[in-house]
Amino acid sequence: MRTGLAWFKSSYSDNEGGNCVEVALAWRKSTHSDSEGGNCVEVATCPDAVHVRDSKLTSSPELAVQARAWAEFVAHVGA
Repeated sequence: MRTGLAWFKSSYSDNEGGNCVEVALAWRKSTHSDSEGGNCVEVATCPDAVHVRDSKLTSSPELAVQARAWAEFVAHVGA
């Protein structure tokens, strides 16, 4: 499991050095992922969204879903 935060520049910051704000995501590996390198999913939660990615490809694209939709998905899958 990675322990660092993934920092990125806020979309509200401009490219000329003004209004620069950075935010971070704390990724955690799903409890359903195994330690052998298979089925590895990581999630990072924010107030309005949950970010999901493949932990084996951390620089690959990630999926962001609304927090409410994620909660409904997890409730359905866990049932």
